[in-house]
Amino acid sequence: MTATQQQDVQLQRRRQQDSIQLGGRTIYLNPFLYWRRFDSNTDRWLREPGQLTEDQITANRSRFYPELDWGQLDDHATAVHDGAVEMFLKSLELISTFHPELGSGQMLEVERKMTITKKRAFERWVDKAIRRRQRDETREHRRFERSRFWRAWREWILLDTTQKALVPVVMLMVLSGVMGWSLAADRSACPTLALPSGQTGVR
Repeated sequence: MTATQQQDVQLQRRRQQDSIQLGGRTIYLNPFLYWRRFDSNTDRWLREPGQLTEDQITANRSRFYPELDWGQLDDHATAVHDGAVEMFLKSLELISTFHPELGSGQMLEVERKMTITKKRAFERWVDKAIRRRQRDETREHRRFERSRFWRAWREWILLDTTQKALVPVVMLMVLSGVMGWSLAADRSACPTLALPSGQTGVR
């Protein structure tokens, strides 16, 4: 099998995983394949975790993860799987919106295949989104801390009591610098006395 044929096979397999044929129609299971029909609000709603309520997600955990013991998950894994549940709910809502002709039985088929083929993909997507959000929040927190530090420093400098306390210190530093410079200049200006060799004891 050539490289081109392998790519065609992989593409065909991906299309089969991302869609289902119902009543002569191709229904996309990958919600991002509907992006041409999104407005900016819908796109943001789909891409950002945390758009649905906690009650909605908790109530549907066993619907999409009946095999999972949620009590055994750590915080990050719980957030990832909750985000995947949210992606399932959002995707089904989008499909029902763009395909209002689908009946309840057909939507059940869509959900069944989506649960089988898109679970890992949704988990990877949510994991990346959470880590990206954490990096952004950390970066923003550091920027805020730096800004607060410099703002507090400027406010402290501008206080009358601070300025009154700093004036003697600055004057002392200036005087010390001037005195040090003067001493160095005096030393460099003093001539060095060179004694004749007879007076040094060297014969």
